[in-house]
Amino acid sequence: MDTEIVQAADLKKVDPVFGQLSFNDHEQIVFCHDKDTGLKAIIGIHNTVLGPALGGTRMWNYDNEWEALNDVLRLSRGMTFKSAITGLNLGGGKAVIIGDAKTQKTPELMRRFGEFVNGLGGKYITAEDVGMETSDMDIVREVTPYVTGISESKGGSGNPSPITAYGVFMGMKAAVNYKFGSSTMEGKKVLVQGVGHVGASLVDHLYKEGAQIMISDINQEKLLELSKKYQATIIPGDEIFKQELDVYAPCALGATINDNTVNAINTKVIAGAANNQLADENAHGKTLMERGIAFAPDFLINAGGIINVYAELEGYGTDEIMRKTENIYNTTLDIFRYAEENQITTYQAALNKAQERIDNQKLALKK
Repeated sequence: MDTEIVQAADLKKVDPVFGQLSFNDHEQIVFCHDKDTGLKAIIGIHNTVLGPALGGTRMWNYDNEWEALNDVLRLSRGMTFKSAITGLNLGGGKAVIIGDAKTQKTPELMRRFGEFVNGLGGKYITAEDVGMETSDMDIVREVTPYVTGISESKGGSGNPSPITAYGVFMGMKAAVNYKFGSSTMEGKKVLVQGVGHVGASLVDHLYKEGAQIMISDINQEKLLELSKKYQATIIPGDEIFKQELDVYAPCALGATINDNTVNAINTKVIAGAANNQLADENAHGKTLMERGIAFAPDFLINAGGIINVYAELEGYGTDEIMRKTENIYNTTLDIFRYAEENQITTYQAALNKAQERIDNQKLALKK
């Protein structure tokens, strides 16, 4: 009998979930399918030690199901640490819907997705993410209470993007303070990659503080609009890593810091809204540290959105939302100092602090 030798590169085909590097002791993975609406979705619940898993739903036209699974696993893990380090009583979860949000998203599809969320009984609470709007969350709300980020007219906190952008701006200013000795953005050369809802709001903050703004995106119409409004320089995608920058702000999809870019990027600070900016958290985080680039951990500084939607669950108002979001500045500075004192990357420092809170809660629950 012949025995087939499975190559390492093919292991993912044998163990498509548990064999993934991005599988990190996740509690539950839910595959959702509905033929009538065309729904193909995956819900990832990473950890619920601190509370129910809250995280947005992303609709994206993935190249394949493997890519979608990898994305939801990485994103849901990030949400665990985001809530933990921000001090929220929430766990980490995320959902992805496979498809083109512009052509395939329908009210029927969103309701069906909401029914799957409802079936989890509150273990997962959804919200808005890439490819979603507040109006989509309103539709989901028709079939389940386990959704946040609904319209203010319906008693929700509304679009979380402006608060996310404000938190990123606070984290960026902290990183700039650490690197340059002052938190002012005046005169700083900042490239914002991705000018969707969050990126565009971030550009507004930078403009008001006198930064020299560069923008890049696949949406040419949006680029032209923002360029005119904020006197921003448009940079083609293949020219991003040739620019001499003070701050690089990735605000689109993740993994823009990878084997091809980590040594090429010419910046002093990296601080943006995108999730999972480091393709390899350990290797690329170490390279950035060795190159003297101050990296503001994404799951820390992009927490403004979850702070905003968490208000719906806890019932606190705008003042508390802003206070918690502004505190991202202090937490980011603390992480930089902790990393320096312990000679570790800022990503590892943030991870340590988040994990410490989770571990303490585990011990408390056992008593």
